[in-house]
Amino acid sequence: MKILYILPLAMMLSCCSSVKNQTSPTDTDKLDTQLLKDVEVLSSDAYQGRKTGTKGAEMARAYIIARFQKLGLKSYPQHVNYAQEFTFNGRGGTKVNGTNIIGYIPGKGTNVIVVSAHYDHLGVIKDEVYNGADDNASGTAGLLKIAAYFAKNKPNNTIIFASFDAEEMGLQGAKAFVGNPPVNINTIAIDLNMDMISHSDKDELYICGTFKYPDLKKYVDTTKTNIKLLFGHDDPKQGHDDWTNQSDQGAFNAKNIPFLYFGVEDHKDYHKATDEYSTITKPFFSNAANAVLDVVKNIDKQTGLQQLLKDKMMMMDNPRKSERF
Repeated sequence: MKILYILPLAMMLSCCSSVKNQTSPTDTDKLDTQLLKDVEVLSSDAYQGRKTGTKGAEMARAYIIARFQKLGLKSYPQHVNYAQEFTFNGRGGTKVNGTNIIGYIPGKGTNVIVVSAHYDHLGVIKDEVYNGADDNASGTAGLLKIAAYFAKNKPNNTIIFASFDAEEMGLQGAKAFVGNPPVNINTIAIDLNMDMISHSDKDELYICGTFKYPDLKKYVDTTKTNIKLLFGHDDPKQGHDDWTNQSDQGAFNAKNIPFLYFGVEDHKDYHKATDEYSTITKPFFSNAANAVLDVVKNIDKQTGLQQLLKDKMMMMDNPRKSERF
């Protein structure tokens, strides 16, 4: 989250247990157990902080791909085994290789929702592993939870599940995706991005994006008693506290694609070696992931959102006037 310019195979596969229909409390409990397991594994020392271009990042990709396969997500023909490879210039102009993991569940039409979260983190710094449990193993686990739901409850709209690489190096994975999307970019209606959703002592999850797209507020249920869903951190007048372009949704915003971003405020473990599984707020995390899933479900039900977003963009003299939803 917030740009900073600064296992063995058996273990991986053991965590990829199948997820049954999520209609009963028992099955929901199983899914939440998997949510926590995904974070615990991805933020373990074995993954060495998942820095782009390292063995730890390669292991994280293998884990995510195994989960995608277990859930039955489809891979686009141009992406071999879900992998979208890309290169970018790192510090000093050196070429860096990155890999996004892209899966999808087809809907009834050609319209597309993107659910995204980056899986990379900072790696090893001065012999300390920066595990990145909240940033952003938590968002990756949330993405897998949402994918598990829609694998058993087919969506109205095609949903792309995009696990981005190199967010910590300047949103490079998201930029590569929107620069070379697997579908016509004009069919992408919205990006729903998660980055840091597991660590809050105040039970506060922020939803960023409704300043620019206020009509999206109606799809967020703020009446929940077990979590505080707050709108904000998206007014340009806030300066550094405006998160609009500070995580992967920024790449979509640059293409005038509507977005909602879900995340917590910076905490004492942000971008520190102490951001590990033992320090996340587990009950909050479960509630936050469920809240994001509810928003995705609400948006997927809609047919009227297309015109609302189109009208809003036309009012802003936005060049993207193709229909969505």
